[in-house]
Amino acid sequence: MPVQPTLDGTLPTTTLDYHTWADLIEPTFVTVAQTDREWTSYEIARDYDLPEPPKPATHWGSFVHRLARRGVIEHCGWDETVRPGGEHSGVKVWRGTRAAQAGRIA
Repeated sequence: MPVQPTLDGTLPTTTLDYHTWADLIEPTFVTVAQTDREWTSYEIARDYDLPEPPKPATHWGSFVHRLARRGVIEHCGWDETVRPGGEHSGVKVWRGTRAAQAGRIA
């Protein structure tokens, strides 16, 4: 979701806290986990126009690890990020677990 700059040209700060943001984006990630797609968190955020978290540098990782602990997704490899400004750094690639793909995880 694009952010409208304020009149002075700065971007407004987010009003979402981590938990509200996570609750907002989780259904999208669960839906993707029910497919056989392999992905990075940035690809899902970009493809589904998801909002950035309050602290992007740490919250994306916390969020996907939360899904992994619940058995929704699993780590399946590494790739170079396509996130602008990411300098092609290494990022984890994820996929839905067999349970998620079978619809046994919500």
